[in-house]
Amino acid sequence: MANEALEKSREALAARMGQASEPTEWFEMTQQRINDFADATLDHQWIHVDPERAKGGPFGAAIAHGQLTMSLMTFLPGGQGVGIPQVPGVKMGINYGWNRVRFPAPVPVGARIRTRGEIQSVEIKGNMLEVVNRLTVEVEGQPKPACVGDSVLRLVF
Repeated sequence: MANEALEKSREALAARMGQASEPTEWFEMTQQRINDFADATLDHQWIHVDPERAKGGPFGAAIAHGQLTMSLMTFLPGGQGVGIPQVPGVKMGINYGWNRVRFPAPVPVGARIRTRGEIQSVEIKGNMLEVVNRLTVEVEGQPKPACVGDSVLRLVF
């Protein structure tokens, strides 16, 4: 019975493969959030935390840490699941890791970002489903995404 439910859930998610989700709501990247992340991670590089100095730097302004952008992208408002619909019987989701992550463009202080998801694969692993979801962080007004990464999530039944 449990295997039947797992297979049914796998099929439902697999049917969504290749379909981009609706985006999350826009979210502003503030200097305070960047400073708080710098404090938490001990990464106080001036391109993140010194707006005056960063004006003369390679990006013309202070920018968010790539890791900050990556850590927020699945939790932006309106993004519950970011492309992965709710699946009946799931007890919890586990962040299993990332297959590939790139940061093609910076997120300047004050920029607004949002995320879209697109399921790449779904496999049964024991009593879990392993879902690879390509997440893309868009920056309002920028042609290039700020982050593209393949999140590996395990759904426990």
